[in-house]
Amino acid sequence: MTAEAHANKQPAETSEYKTFAGRLDIRVIRSLMPFLWSANGFELRARVVIALAMLVVAIAANVGVPLVYKEAVDALTPGKELVLALPLAMIGAYGLLRLVSVASGEIRDAIFAKVTQRAIRTVARRVFEHLHRLSMRFHLDRQTGGLSRAIERGTKGIEFTLAFMLFSIIPTIVEILVVCAILWALYNFWFALVTFITIGSYILFTLMITEWRLRFRREMNARDQEASTRAIDSLLNFETVKYFGNEDHEARRYDSALARYEIAAVKNKTSLSLLNVGQSAIIAGGLTGVMVMAGMGVTAGTMTLGDFVLVVTYLMQLYLPLGFLGYVYREVKQSLTDMEAMFDLVQVPPDVTDREGAAPLVLSGGEVVFDDVSFGYRPDRPIIKHVSFRVPAGRKVAIVGPSGAGKSTISRLLFRFYDVDGGAISIDGQDLRDITQDSLRRAIGIVPQDTVLFNDTIEYNIAYGRPGAADEDIKAAARLAAIHDFIASTPDGYQTRVGERGLKLSGGEKQRVAIARTMLKRPTILVFDEATSALDSRTEKEIQAALRAVSVDHTTLVIAHRLSTVIDADEIIVLDNGAIVERGTHQALLDAAGTYAAMWARQQEAAQLKEALTQELGVALAQEEMASEGLSEQDLKKI
Repeated sequence: MTAEAHANKQPAETSEYKTFAGRLDIRVIRSLMPFLWSANGFELRARVVIALAMLVVAIAANVGVPLVYKEAVDALTPGKELVLALPLAMIGAYGLLRLVSVASGEIRDAIFAKVTQRAIRTVARRVFEHLHRLSMRFHLDRQTGGLSRAIERGTKGIEFTLAFMLFSIIPTIVEILVVCAILWALYNFWFALVTFITIGSYILFTLMITEWRLRFRREMNARDQEASTRAIDSLLNFETVKYFGNEDHEARRYDSALARYEIAAVKNKTSLSLLNVGQSAIIAGGLTGVMVMAGMGVTAGTMTLGDFVLVVTYLMQLYLPLGFLGYVYREVKQSLTDMEAMFDLVQVPPDVTDREGAAPLVLSGGEVVFDDVSFGYRPDRPIIKHVSFRVPAGRKVAIVGPSGAGKSTISRLLFRFYDVDGGAISIDGQDLRDITQDSLRRAIGIVPQDTVLFNDTIEYNIAYGRPGAADEDIKAAARLAAIHDFIASTPDGYQTRVGERGLKLSGGEKQRVAIARTMLKRPTILVFDEATSALDSRTEKEIQAALRAVSVDHTTLVIAHRLSTVIDADEIIVLDNGAIVERGTHQALLDAAGTYAAMWARQQEAAQLKEALTQELGVALAQEEMASEGLSEQDLKKI
């Protein structure tokens, strides 16, 4: 387990997960019991009972096969009075028991399959839900590729453990004990002792070597996760890789992770070979010893040929699954290792939780108040310092300032992705810490600077604002965001797929989809967080017009860097270094000739310079085109 996983390890959310945190194999069944029994309804419990009954039938049939085989061999032994019906009956019974053994195992697996898959589904969903309950701080510190692989390997580990622990390891151990008892009862103590010592030595050797090999498996997992994370991160940033021509650099980073995985995998394989050789030596020694004792008994006349066949058949029948038991034990240990990472995620407590007795938000207009709010992502680095402002219901307030001033942190605090360190935030007089997070976030809609869309259709991405919304409502929201005509002009219309993170759409189109999605949500409070900062001037004006249209009669908080986008705000708050340095209307702030006026002057100067450069570039392009057409300077001036 990595140091990060140890640091994140906290008391389990439920008693079901506490036992998973340990690595003692003996606790596996008890850990899985809630998913096999207490959490299931009548149907699944009935399936468990029937499967266990089929397991008992299979064990009984397996133990009975060699006994019937012995009687058939003795009946056919020369020198005894032969009654044809007896060996035929024994042979028929032998075949029937074989069929019962195989059929009961298959029926058991078929019946238990639903129980296994339901357990996997339940655990996977709980982990998934818990990840969504965790704070933004957790997700900013973790990498999505690594999380997805941890969940994938963990759920596969659960499937393997359920299938083989219950129906391979435990049945084999029971069958071994029953066979030892039969050998002791039919023959003598030494047959049972040699068999028991052989099995005990095999299990002890397997435990010791497997514990030693676990370090290599953990290293493999860590390197596999590293390689997967690097691959996913690189592919998600495909455009950036292409922009900088860093394909070889990304390939080298990926290959370095694969090289470390290769080293760990080789160590894992060589140690596995050592384990297999040792297990084979123990099995061969025990089998040889018992066969020698049985052969001596036949020679001495104390055992029949059927007894020899019985002993050999029992041992062969036991050692086949015993060899498989070694594989199963190794895989279960490895599955537990894989499951550790997944269940460690479940044990990470959310930073932001609903207080006991938290009530849903009751809206009466949507007034937002920040009262002496202070906050820092780290204790030694404050971001917001004693900020106080009020957004009256139905009005628009803008927050502006340079990059790093703490503007976007305001929106994260409003959504309660983090709890404030000091002061309070309230909506209609209700402290955010006293209301449920779900009701809070349903009341707020946001159009962020970086609009990330799901790799699905335009319709799905708009409908994400209110899953299950009618087609008419989706189209109405698209019209309000001025994107319906564009969607209608595409060949697939609303079924057009937007690609990974919406890369098939332009920046303006993505922003319009985000606006439509937010309006479909029907929030009382709107937040525009740098919603047009990454767009060109023409697209920005179109998006601004759409934003002004949708913000009518809504409590609106605009976070912006470009001051031209907020001149119509009822109040503008200037934030610098986490503190409010100015506030007022656009004109009042210009008249004050302070920080805002200086920012306005710089942006206006930059805009004018950009316009002049654009004009000069246009003239230069025109001259070049005229020259290519063979026109003179005088002709150009006339034109």
